Amino acid sequence: MDKNELIEKVNTVLADEFEVEVSEITADKNIKTTLNLDSLSLVDLVALIEEEFSVKIKGTEMTSIQTFGDLYNYLAERA
Repeated sequence: MDKNELIEKVNTVLADEFEVEVSEITADKNIKTTLNLDSLSLVDLVALIEEEFSVKIKGTEMTSIQTFGDLYNYLAERA
C-alpha cells in the first residue's frame, strides 16, 4: 500500500467510526479536536488503528501523534 492509499484508508476508517466528514480530516489538523475525542474514545481510536493496520501502538508513541499527518507518517513507517 503506498502512502496515498494509506491516507485514504485512514481517513475513510476514522470518518466512518467517529462520524465526521472525510473532508474534515487533513494532515495538519489535530486528531483529538477533529474527532472530538475524550480519553475513552482515544483508547477506541488506538484499538481501531491497531486492528485495521496490524500495528501495535505503545502509549508513549501515541502521545507524539498529535495530527493526522503524524499518524500517516507513523503508519507509513510501520507498513
